[in-house]
Amino acid sequence: MNITRISRRPVLTASAIAIAVSALVPVSAMAAEAPAAPAPTSAALKDATPSDLLASTPWKTTGAVDQDGNRVALDDPAVSNYVGWAYFDADGTYTMYNLDDSPKLNGDWTVTPDGSERWINAKDANGNVLFERTVPIIQLDKNVFTYRVFPNADDPSVYYDIVHTKTNHAEPGTDGRGPGANGNQGGNGEYHFNNGNAR
Repeated sequence: MNITRISRRPVLTASAIAIAVSALVPVSAMAAEAPAAPAPTSAALKDATPSDLLASTPWKTTGAVDQDGNRVALDDPAVSNYVGWAYFDADGTYTMYNLDDSPKLNGDWTVTPDGSERWINAKDANGNVLFERTVPIIQLDKNVFTYRVFPNADDPSVYYDIVHTKTNHAEPGTDGRGPGANGNQGGNGEYHFNNGNAR
């Protein structure tokens, strides 16, 4: 009887090993053939250029701050001209709208490679340039875009920082929703994510 028990143990052990090996082989083969998963968007933005960051999302003007750090109301005449929705396309064109979705500006844009300045022009319906503007960039990341304006170019001691935050507001006249509509909408207290098309 003891011989029978001893004989079964090696047979059961060998069977268990054979089953385990046969179960692992297909999994290993499938894993070797599976394509690598694409990197998530947030990882792609980690190494993005300043131009990539500006074009990565629509923006909404959400604040203004003067040279003393005081908040300025967005309807204040000193900053109201800079308030609205902004859509910077990767092809170097942009469209801006007022917060009531009425058309505001369109034209061309660039950001310096070091992210220190943004240039835009504004064009009329015939494509003629109406004006050009270069502004220093104070902050540009995947959630916040802030630039500085000087009401008097001869007096750099007076300025306003115009703060824009990431939004998923659909560009007026389109049926699409902006980037980030279903993405991570967390915040760190320095910005807020503008959800939906609410003003």
